[in-house]
Amino acid sequence: MAGTRFGYEGLRSSQVAEAAGVNPQTLRYYERRGLIAEPARSLGGHRLYPAETVTLLRVIKTAQRLGFTLEEIGELLETGAHRHRPAETGLAARAQAKLAEVEARIADLEVIAGSLREALNAGCDDLMACSREPRCPLPFAELATDHRQSREGS
Repeated sequence: MAGTRFGYEGLRSSQVAEAAGVNPQTLRYYERRGLIAEPARSLGGHRLYPAETVTLLRVIKTAQRLGFTLEEIGELLETGAHRHRPAETGLAARAQAKLAEVEARIADLEVIAGSLREALNAGCDDLMACSREPRCPLPFAELATDHRQSREGS
């Protein structure tokens, strides 16, 4: 059921939220963040969003699932709206950078998973006791060295 105000048709907040799979608070939050435009209002004061808002919300949620922050999504939307911006601010460049971040996180997680497997296989049962064992597979010494180096480099 679309509302009308002086010939303007739109979807109410609950309709947009349901169609996009978000809750109405998310819709208002994105509005406050400037990710979606402030909608027109019905005579009764209800927000009336254009149908394209559903697509925009789906785009935002998909970008979030791909690892983009709301700030990054806002910049991407702004870049898309102003085609005269440099290519390095566009989706392809941002996606490449995000992919590099994700691949680095995956590599870190693989190291963590390997360390946890080694700890399980070694029968580590107590962190403090394990840290005193010379054969402990957990990287206590490496972490201390990394921490000292990062403080000295600062």
